[in-house]
Amino acid sequence: MTSRKSGNSKAGERAKDEDSERVYDIVLFGATGFVGMLTAEHLAAHAPEGVRWAIAGRDTGKLEALRERLSAINPACAELPLVRADVADAASLRDMASHARVVASTVGPYLTYGQDLVGACAEAGTDYVDLTGEPEFVDLMYVKHDARARETGARLVHSCGFDSVPHDLGAYFTVQQLPEDVPLRVDGFVRVGARFSGGTFASALNQFGRGPQMVAAAKDRRRHEPRPVGRKAYAPPGAPRYASEVGAWALPLPTIDPQVVQRSARTLERYGPDFRYRHY
Repeated sequence: MTSRKSGNSKAGERAKDEDSERVYDIVLFGATGFVGMLTAEHLAAHAPEGVRWAIAGRDTGKLEALRERLSAINPACAELPLVRADVADAASLRDMASHARVVASTVGPYLTYGQDLVGACAEAGTDYVDLTGEPEFVDLMYVKHDARARETGARLVHSCGFDSVPHDLGAYFTVQQLPEDVPLRVDGFVRVGARFSGGTFASALNQFGRGPQMVAAAKDRRRHEPRPVGRKAYAPPGAPRYASEVGAWALPLPTIDPQVVQRSARTLERYGPDFRYRHY
């Protein structure tokens, strides 16, 4: 993730000026997929008045059908703009990024389909969000695009879905209830009863076969990413144990969530001088 505040001020000023000239406030890429449609329906029902948003994908016919469906939720969506963009067409991704203040992507597996779009947003100074749970993808994008995103003012924010918003905010809320400036030990427990979407299942299968590449990407990121000075924040893998605090056996959860919590802890001093997080 990058922040305009951490880049140089001139880049931030340029990005702010360019934002006002963009055609769209939000472009939802992958709108006709499972999660994309859920997101589009939410925007149709709840987007603040005056927000200029569009749906994007490679199949214009499917986009038109989705627009008709959304117009039943909000009649104003009958005029919703459609943007044709394809992960196999880098020029279309650059064009989409250049016309949006924010691109929200639901197109995964991200390691397979998402890299060019992140690069396009970093280059255009366009904010980018996704819902990836793929650690290798996140680490690669940091190494490849963080420096350029800081120059252009783009903010690249990954894992904005179930991976990893509940866990990241849950840990932060917990920390706020605890004493300041002392070592903290937080364990997170997740109990779910949902089914995988097709994209999530494909991402999981892809990750299971890329253990060495995932480790290499994490090491490369550690070489590039600065560490906090005078503070520690780490997320070691836990061991199976009976967790008396929840009255059940707990198994380590091999997801991206501990990595996301650790990054927040390294960024914010409120997590204290010595923070440890384990995820079950």
